[in-house]
Amino acid sequence: MKKEQLLEEILKVNSEFVAEKKYEKHQAEKFPKKKLAVLTCMDTRLVKLLPEALGVENGDIVVIKDAGGVVSKPYGDVVRSLLVAILELGVTGIMVIGHTDCGVQNMSGDEMIHLMTERGVSEETIQNLKYSGLNFDEWLCGFDTNEQSVRKTINALENNPLLPKDVWVEGFVMDTVTGKLTAVPKATN
Repeated sequence: MKKEQLLEEILKVNSEFVAEKKYEKHQAEKFPKKKLAVLTCMDTRLVKLLPEALGVENGDIVVIKDAGGVVSKPYGDVVRSLLVAILELGVTGIMVIGHTDCGVQNMSGDEMIHLMTERGVSEETIQNLKYSGLNFDEWLCGFDTNEQSVRKTINALENNPLLPKDVWVEGFVMDTVTGKLTAVPKATN
């Protein structure tokens, strides 16, 4: 679908949504009723599956999504969003939810660089970013197993000096077909 056609369709639906006051059923407070933040993947299969499988509705939880549902930097956007959820919105717990058949699994920096250059990002730009300190292998790396990724993210959150220690963190993997959650045991030291 071309950009113009897609945007026209979306804006038409949006106008109807507003005119028919369909927004009224979604009204909620900005403070999550369940005091829970969910860190998960941006995968399209989770858009409706995840809230329904968790039994949550608009206003119940804060959802933070990124590719893989991971914390790749201790002071990056994911941690920033979690800090806002905790300090400003009253969140007291975090569920890290990975999922089966994740596109980030087994991803590599080299493959992503290859795909970027195919889409027009110049080799010069990539080299300049490498010289400035960007480690593509670290930044764009995938993971071997969903459990490993969830466990690594739990560890990153529990050891982050900015996150209050009274906030609990637990991890799960969701089946993208059935919605079943499987707990991921924390790493033992």
